[in-house]
Amino acid sequence: MDWKIELIFVPVTDVDRAKDFYVKIGFNADHDQTPMDGLRFVQMTPPGSACSIAFGTGLGLDMEPGSQNTIQVVVPDADEALAHLRGLGVEAEGVDDQAWGRFVTFDDPDGNTWTLQELPDYSAMS
Repeated sequence: MDWKIELIFVPVTDVDRAKDFYVKIGFNADHDQTPMDGLRFVQMTPPGSACSIAFGTGLGLDMEPGSQNTIQVVVPDADEALAHLRGLGVEAEGVDDQAWGRFVTFDDPDGNTWTLQELPDYSAMS
């Protein structure tokens, strides 16, 4: 039986600002629905990902905006990811070289921290 992570919630203070930011860095805006007063659901997917993020209003999240700091995304090239983010005006830190990968971090406008990891070439390791 396969178990696939499909959706991770990201707490934000300003839904439109968050949506603009994620579109700017290349996420696809999958859904932006207001099914009833007080409830807005926005779903966005990073390019090439099977897992999306969601945010909005009235979702009943018990997380404070800026508290999500556990999302890690695999990218093919950390240097390219860093250059892409900085080219868009996003303040990003990196590249941090470790034995288990190369890492770039950045925050969204609310301070939610993302980690991008370039996996090591395991075929070169013996």
